[in-house]
Amino acid sequence: MVRRHPLPPQWLFSDERLTVGVVQLAATLPPGSGIVLRHDSLTRGARWRLLRRLMRVARARGLTILLAGTPDRAGRWGAGGVHLRQHDAHRAAQAHRLGLIVTMPVHDAREARRARRVGANGAFISPLHSTRSHLGAAALGPAAWLRLARLAGAQPVALGGMTPALARELNRRTRHVRPGWAAIDAWENAAVKRRMRQKRNAVPT
Repeated sequence: MVRRHPLPPQWLFSDERLTVGVVQLAATLPPGSGIVLRHDSLTRGARWRLLRRLMRVARARGLTILLAGTPDRAGRWGAGGVHLRQHDAHRAAQAHRLGLIVTMPVHDAREARRARRVGANGAFISPLHSTRSHLGAAALGPAAWLRLARLAGAQPVALGGMTPALARELNRRTRHVRPGWAAIDAWENAAVKRRMRQKRNAVPT
């Protein structure tokens, strides 16, 4: 039987194009948030060290850290769960045996059915809105996004051009589904604005 884990309501997806470091962003997230660590181009050692730094912040702020990759590595490195790419869906059973949270990306009905079939705890469904992370991809829009959320059978998380305001709007549209939301740019933009305010306030008058 698949163990159902409650998922955080908001998420940061790490991205190597971020100008603000993911560890810095983690320190600004609301307590109880989640982070999916990707950074796949790093060497194994550098990625492990980045995860350890994130986990120190996570312990202080009550964050959930998922490692994109394989369950054995996520388990060995001490992550709270694993973000399985679609081609690794067959590894979900191993992740469940290890007691890991399992999430998967979902972009269409085929991927949604696969997430349901392997018992994913969460489905990051994207792109809800246009986003530079999916350049050229047509946005799903709320109606199509909700169909995929129902089909996936997992806790749905909206990704793609998301902001806190758009997350609230999505919640108003979905009466029987309480979606989470995830972002890259929204968290970075908020951190940059916060830093600019701090600099202005620090200037003597």
